[in-house]
Amino acid sequence: MESFSIGTIDIVIVVVYLLFIIWWGVKNGKSSDAQSYFLAGRSMPWWVVGLSLFAASISSTTLIGQSGDAYDTGLAVFNYNLTGIVVMVFFAVFLLPLYIRSKVFTIPEFLEKRFDKRSRYYFSAICIIGNIFLDAAGALYAAALIIKLVLPEADLQMIIIVFAIIAASYTIPGGLSSAINAELIQAVVLILGSVLLTYFCFQQGGSYFYHLFENDDILVKLIRPLSDNATPWLGLIVGMPILGIYFWANNQTLVQRVLSARTIDEGRRGVIFTGFLTMSTLFIIAIPGLIARDLFPGLDKPDMVYPNMVMQLMPVGLLGIMLAALLSALTSTISAILNSTSTLFTMDFYAKFNKHADTKKLVLVGKIASCVIILLAALWAPQIGKFGSLLKYYQEMLSYISPPIVAAFLLGIFNKRVNGDGAFMGLILGLVVAVLLLFFKNTVFGDLHFLLMVPFLLIFSIMVIYVSSFFYAAPGKDKLTDTTFSFSDLKEEYVTLKTVVWYKNYQVWAGVLLVLSALIWIIFQ
Repeated sequence: MESFSIGTIDIVIVVVYLLFIIWWGVKNGKSSDAQSYFLAGRSMPWWVVGLSLFAASISSTTLIGQSGDAYDTGLAVFNYNLTGIVVMVFFAVFLLPLYIRSKVFTIPEFLEKRFDKRSRYYFSAICIIGNIFLDAAGALYAAALIIKLVLPEADLQMIIIVFAIIAASYTIPGGLSSAINAELIQAVVLILGSVLLTYFCFQQGGSYFYHLFENDDILVKLIRPLSDNATPWLGLIVGMPILGIYFWANNQTLVQRVLSARTIDEGRRGVIFTGFLTMSTLFIIAIPGLIARDLFPGLDKPDMVYPNMVMQLMPVGLLGIMLAALLSALTSTISAILNSTSTLFTMDFYAKFNKHADTKKLVLVGKIASCVIILLAALWAPQIGKFGSLLKYYQEMLSYISPPIVAAFLLGIFNKRVNGDGAFMGLILGLVVAVLLLFFKNTVFGDLHFLLMVPFLLIFSIMVIYVSSFFYAAPGKDKLTDTTFSFSDLKEEYVTLKTVVWYKNYQVWAGVLLVLSALIWIIFQ
């Protein structure tokens, strides 16, 4: 692995920044009761929700993985973010009000309110396993890759442990408030640092991008042929939205930030704000990754593209700021996952097991769970190098796990007849099929792209949930209150929003977001 030198000034900037983040996170922590520790007292305004959500979503798979995939296959990887933006609008309109009205701590808890505790335990267990072995371990591994560039002799496992300690040092004592307040700083540093990196990237290799664009090269196309290995066009329609719903609307790590909003409207505006910030990743992550093909040809590992750009393009002083920005994304991701996973364990399992536990006991258990979670992630992280690119590792695992869960949520919210028995049957059989596909995918689907497999799993799960629900009694009214979609609520809300000034109306900004997304697809089709 190639190594790079880093000046004393840059090292000082990075160290000071990390110490500041730890101090700031601890200073702004709240752990007096369960609602403060796990949901920041449900008191966050829209801009805090938006910045925090963006910082938590820029995980190792986004920053390291997407730039690496852009280097490898072109801009098509941005389709995940663009489809995600459309999903965010869907989430803000239809699902978010139900989540906040039902006053849940966790997304699996919502499944119990709509169905029963079996679905809650199943989904919570899946989330905890995914958070530890996919998300937290992936972020720790990505952070270690960067440090290995600067210190090639350093032990990978030791670097991972150091980063685990940094993220844990402020998240465990202060809970979600610490995580969110640290993410505000991290989001700003990340955006500014990425803009600077994009500037230097265009300065040295912009002509390569313009040449590809003018010649209508396949590398700058978002809409690819059905035979494309990266993102076949049909996958944009039938696969990506399902993965997007799981990532943005069913993912405890991200939705927990939305649950901290002080009102439904603040939550919605926060999600739409995140949509605009996510749109910027085309210019600060995907396009620089593509330009890097010309600047750093022949890299062995696509995951090394972003670290290489940081180390080779940024001048002294600014290199320290950019390294701080890069580590920001990774530590904020680890912090977010740590807090959400401990919330899942504490509220979905421990609080159910010990129904008499007071709020201080719940906070203590949450802190202990965080210590165990970060330890497991740190031990697993070195194994991720065996799976090829981070993005491939993450997306393929998600394509097996998410369809049955998305099916349960969509049917539960939009169909009042499906019940707990049907949902549980669909979740379990969906998992069985997913596990079988892990071993026999080539026998069943041949070399079909994983995005095109997703709808088969979704349709199978929907059919099982819907049909099996009719063998059992219809759910009672208590299971449908604040958990199912109502057209009358939507109409009432539309009338209310007519009296709101346009720039405070989330629907206006949601419309702008959808129009801009369509324009990007048209420009890069």
